[in-house]
Amino acid sequence: MSEVPPPMLAFIVRRLLIGLGVLLVATFVMYGLSDLVIDPLEDLITSTDPNKELQIAARIDQLHLDQSWVERYWDWIVNFVQGDMGTAWRSGREVTDLLGGAIVSTIQLVSAATVLAILLGVAVGIVSALRQYTSFDYLITFFSFLMYSLPSFWVAVLLKQWVAIGFNDFLADPFLAYAVIAGVGVVAAVLWTLMIGGPLRHRLTHGVIALAATAGVLVYLQASGWWSRPNIGLPLLAITSIAIALGVTLLSTGLNNRRSLGTALTCAAIGLALYYPMQGVFRELTPHMSYGIAFLLGLLAAVVGALVGVAWRGPDWRQSARTGAIVAVSVAFLMFVDRVLQVWRPYFDSNVINGRPFPTIGDVTPELGGNFWVTVLDSTMHLILPTISLMLISFAGYTRYARGSMLEVMSQDYIRTARAKGLSERTVVMRHGFRNSLIPLATIVPLDVITLIGGAIITEHIFSRPGMGQLFIRSLEDAEIDPLMAYLVVVAFAAIVANIIADLIYAALDPRIRVNA
Repeated sequence: MSEVPPPMLAFIVRRLLIGLGVLLVATFVMYGLSDLVIDPLEDLITSTDPNKELQIAARIDQLHLDQSWVERYWDWIVNFVQGDMGTAWRSGREVTDLLGGAIVSTIQLVSAATVLAILLGVAVGIVSALRQYTSFDYLITFFSFLMYSLPSFWVAVLLKQWVAIGFNDFLADPFLAYAVIAGVGVVAAVLWTLMIGGPLRHRLTHGVIALAATAGVLVYLQASGWWSRPNIGLPLLAITSIAIALGVTLLSTGLNNRRSLGTALTCAAIGLALYYPMQGVFRELTPHMSYGIAFLLGLLAAVVGALVGVAWRGPDWRQSARTGAIVAVSVAFLMFVDRVLQVWRPYFDSNVINGRPFPTIGDVTPELGGNFWVTVLDSTMHLILPTISLMLISFAGYTRYARGSMLEVMSQDYIRTARAKGLSERTVVMRHGFRNSLIPLATIVPLDVITLIGGAIITEHIFSRPGMGQLFIRSLEDAEIDPLMAYLVVVAFAAIVANIIADLIYAALDPRIRVNA
């Protein structure tokens, strides 16, 4: 591992020290405001219990309400520095326990929603910018503004009604009419035709291919009974792996780079060759399987993919190594998903699920039991609806940011110079345009993530997920200042770290920016 340059280390240390100072001042102000807002004696003051006065005196003594809020803040900060976050006095539970469960639930939701929103939003926004003033651009602009303006609670309620209830009913007797299949295929063909540029004949050709591919996949799913027993399997894994290899190579280096293409296809072939051996590995690992082991397996796949790229070498072996790592991790992820789907039928038929696998509340199914794969499947099913709800709104914002940034970059002089030098359009867009268009997003994304970590309060409330937002609301309602302060400290510290990360990303994307400035 290379040594961290002293200027960058000094920058990080300086920013952390400033951040800790800001955090100290913020906690002082937040404690005072929290003490002003909440009243732990409110329920007793309005009580008609004859022992009300004794209960009030006991609570004042319990919470040290006879002291000023400044004295109580000092006691709190001293305990906090020593690792004691206090206790939720109504339930008697330690704040660390409450905070730990809430953070895990929120991070699961935020991670899935943010990654999907960024990937899809940035991709669609860039394509929209490259197809400026076309029908596709107008369609995406309309859809983005529509989703951005929709109330999040309304989107969540609609998802409950049409996705959870509707799709659960569909799974009871899964059948798609051929008219529906044809309609979905036509929609896919129209979108693909609008997205692809070039002559009309070229676009119509891609539209027909999209229609045939979409309808073919849906017919295959219908005929194979996939809706009753969803799986990836070796045939779908082969098709998807080859598509990933071609797609990653196209975006990363272009299909003309034979060594990079060879690396990608080799990684896909290795993944297919290991499909059946990995089933045995998964079976042996099941009693000890965890997310940590899954991460290590993914890391091993990345290393193998990078080594394959190094073996192929080429003018720039780093490009081949990067392509191989991305393809290998993608194929490994598909194999992991395939293993999770293998427990679908027992999960679907269990007494607690009862044939309705799309839940509308909570983050786990009580009394479900099962091994690691069942737990992963259950957590994923609970994540689908709230993730879609958050993703649709975030997707709209990222699409607009990416489009505006890409349009600004593509109008710069160095883009015209790159085209004048005879570089291919893929090279101009991906190497010169795409990277620089990400610079404005470097500030937006970290802060947006921290905003969500603070708790998607409305979404968590509608889907009854015990996350950070619910912890905040519950602490206010119960007048519990210790968990409330723990929540505020976590969010404030995360915001400080997010600002530092944004600066570092800026420096990585733009060499003109120096972190020691």
